[in-house]
Amino acid sequence: MDDHLLGWLRTLEEDRLGRILANRPDAIAAPWPRRLDTLAQRLGNGFAVMEAMRGLPLPCLELAQACLALREATPERLAAFVGVPAAELTPWLDRLYDHALAWPGADGVVHLAEGVARWWTAPLGLGEPLDHYLNSWTISNDMLRALARNLGLPPHGNKRRTIARAAETLGDPDRLDALLRDAPDGTRPLLDGFAWDGPVRDVEGGRFVMPGTPEKWAADHGLLYRPSWHVAEMPREVALCLRGPSYHPPFTPDAPEIATLPVDPEEADHLMTLAAPHVVERCAALLDNTSKVPLPLLKTGGVGVREVRRVAKETGCDEDETRLLLEICAVARLLAWDEQSAGMVPTERYDRWRLDEGSVRLRVLLSAWWRMERSSLRKIDGKYGTVLGDDQSGSAVARVRRAVLSALAALPSGTAFAGQSGLVRNVHWNAPLLDQALLTECAPAVLAEARLLGLLANDTLTDLGRALAGLAGSAGDENDDTVPLVEHDPALVEASTRALASVRRSALFGPDLTAVVTGPPSAELAALLDRVAERESRGAASVWRFSTESVRRALDRGFDADELLDELAGVGTIPQPLEYLVRDTARRHGEVTVSTVGCVVQASDPALLAEIASHRRLARLGVRLLAPTVLVSSVGPEPTLAALRENGYSPVAVSDTGEIAIHRTRAEEPHNGKLILLPGGQVAELSDFEAPHQAFAEPAPDPHEHARRLIAAGRNANEQNGRTWAVIGRMATRLATAQQSLLGFVVDRGVRAGITLTDGLTATISHGELRGGVLDAWCEEAGDYLEFPLAEIVEVRGAY
Repeated sequence: MDDHLLGWLRTLEEDRLGRILANRPDAIAAPWPRRLDTLAQRLGNGFAVMEAMRGLPLPCLELAQACLALREATPERLAAFVGVPAAELTPWLDRLYDHALAWPGADGVVHLAEGVARWWTAPLGLGEPLDHYLNSWTISNDMLRALARNLGLPPHGNKRRTIARAAETLGDPDRLDALLRDAPDGTRPLLDGFAWDGPVRDVEGGRFVMPGTPEKWAADHGLLYRPSWHVAEMPREVALCLRGPSYHPPFTPDAPEIATLPVDPEEADHLMTLAAPHVVERCAALLDNTSKVPLPLLKTGGVGVREVRRVAKETGCDEDETRLLLEICAVARLLAWDEQSAGMVPTERYDRWRLDEGSVRLRVLLSAWWRMERSSLRKIDGKYGTVLGDDQSGSAVARVRRAVLSALAALPSGTAFAGQSGLVRNVHWNAPLLDQALLTECAPAVLAEARLLGLLANDTLTDLGRALAGLAGSAGDENDDTVPLVEHDPALVEASTRALASVRRSALFGPDLTAVVTGPPSAELAALLDRVAERESRGAASVWRFSTESVRRALDRGFDADELLDELAGVGTIPQPLEYLVRDTARRHGEVTVSTVGCVVQASDPALLAEIASHRRLARLGVRLLAPTVLVSSVGPEPTLAALRENGYSPVAVSDTGEIAIHRTRAEEPHNGKLILLPGGQVAELSDFEAPHQAFAEPAPDPHEHARRLIAAGRNANEQNGRTWAVIGRMATRLATAQQSLLGFVVDRGVRAGITLTDGLTATISHGELRGGVLDAWCEEAGDYLEFPLAEIVEVRGAY
């Protein structure tokens, strides 16, 4: 924990502390901290600092680098360094402060979180400070005295004073310029190479020990240092002096403009109301298709192109749409690998999803796309990646998606971006830590996916897109099903409801055996018409045509004529030709039957087969006589042979050629197909998708309300100090001394521990506070803070 950060947090007013908590939701994730020292520890966590930096625009990161390059960087020195008035830095410094990535010290110096310094090992292309080299254990006192003589400094004095004098000389541009006047020829170009293209460069080690060379002169005067024979480095202060007073690091306070065009908002809204129902409808059709024909995976993982094309043809989607929806359904856990079916099939979650309202189903799909760590329409070397295959970019793809939508949401309503290159530049300014090559590669795919989902229409964000983009900085882990996900956001709920408000739930049946839906059909209506008719067109109006083949297909799936006619009558008036078609097809349906048998049993003795057919213990085989010497079983050959042998018969297996077959048991080969990859790279089976509970954890507290509690707790901190051990020793009398000490660490240091109460209940607790004779601590099992009477705690143990 950074003591400077904790000291600054103690000085903050409620407003700024509330902004920090709002910008850093990781800091108040469960168990939310109740003391400023715990909060400071979370804010300074290296991983949390990196995540916070990913959400900052370019000017903030440029200032952070400038702070690292300067010694004791005050706002005034920073302004002079970057070459702008101090007032222009204020909003960007405030943004760093509001994320607790930087804070002003009492002396006005800007301090940076340790995690920020670890990100840039060479800020602005500069090396380590001079102190780093002069305080190294490889620098002896004799070497320091020699350096002082070469710099024209008094050689006497202690080591610290000598280092301070050398640093002052080498960090002064005028004194360094005077020193270089006596340098050998070639020294200035050598040093300029390190100053501008360094700080670490490969060198010829022999020249550093050869008298008269620029390399040896530079090393003798403390301008270059060699960590190894063929590598040399230049200190930070020396490089800044060589760059000169006219050097200013980059500072880009203005975002690149995105060229825009005016668009009709009503037209974009209309396109959204067409696309959104289509997404829900096609997902239902795709999942229904996989329930009948499980989707196999390649041995190398993912779904093959041939299967994608088959599903696209059978569901009426195009290939791009099929690729995207397969990915979304997998991330939404509506589709998963089933070992028994040896393919991807709908999960039990799909059974619940299909019963939800259309807007709820849409939000589940959009939420899955929002956190999806693959891009199904991304092309690498001109080719699509494998659907549900590996993607090394992982979470970076999801960050690109959110950054692109956030940039589009910043455009005024009624405008569309006019060029993709300008959009990419703007996105990179807003999210500079994104890999620029990946951003350029993924941006077209993100836009194409957004168009298919109804988030983007005529190159402007729809209401759905704006609602989703507004969640770019939302709290919670987007891969964690125990917290409310984006589908519960009020703005998205409203937008999705409106996007599906225009769906049609009725059709116009014509005497020419057609059904017309004037507008986007509901998923239920589309599923019904797809079941009994062939779809001929889509768009503003969709047309289906009934035929003998299409009606027979519905009858083959187990529907009868009356059931089909009743369902069709529920969505429109049925003309007489359609009723005649359905009933006539049903009348001829089943004239020829085809039975499925597991195996055929033959014998030359009819009496023996009649005995087997009537044997009560063989009833489970479902045997029946087809002829006096031919018997069929409903199960396969192996279980039939085993059952007959168990009951005293002596059957043998016969191959398709009529010859007796002898089988030897073979070790079962492992399944070589790759299972579906969940977000985060985890391999999962169908059972992994069946969550034991659907309860949500307690939501994080309101940032500003929690800031008020933290400030109040900070005022009472001094009163609590020293009371912990006394209260625990007096009240927790059932505990041994060692266990009392462990309980004290739960209070003073927030450690985790397991406790047992007098009634036998156990809990895992942390972040405790004492309130009289009660321990108020975070309970992991309950997902909230609970009170535990000290007198009722009978055991405390470490939790790892």
